[in-house]
Amino acid sequence: QVHLVESGGGLVQAGGSLRLSCAASGRTFNNYDMAWFRQAPGKGREFVAGIRWSGGRTYYEDSVKARFTISRDNAKNTVYLQMNSLKPEDTAVYHCAVGRVLLLGSAQAYEYWGQGTQVTVSS
Repeated sequence: QVHLVESGGGLVQAGGSLRLSCAASGRTFNNYDMAWFRQAPGKGREFVAGIRWSGGRTYYEDSVKARFTISRDNAKNTVYLQMNSLKPEDTAVYHCAVGRVLLLGSAQAYEYWGQGTQVTVSS
């Protein structure tokens, strides 16, 4: 059974940093892409960042470019999200997702999802 376990969320002041981790287990993840999505209260799920298995190419939602960095360790089946210069509007539950997808930003294309970790940014 596949499990995705996120960690690293918390409460931080605006301008601060957090590093999220998502460890995947239960199968081999060769050729699986990995991504982070977030969902704020009363809003839909939003793509944040994604990274390809092959070549490690990365993609970001416009509002997080230059502030967030996604990376992965294939040997550990783990994806990370380094979040700097956090803003109150970044407050949300952050979910990692794993799948073989055509479009990294397409939430419905991912096979596996974590339960999420809360990120709260105070002003």
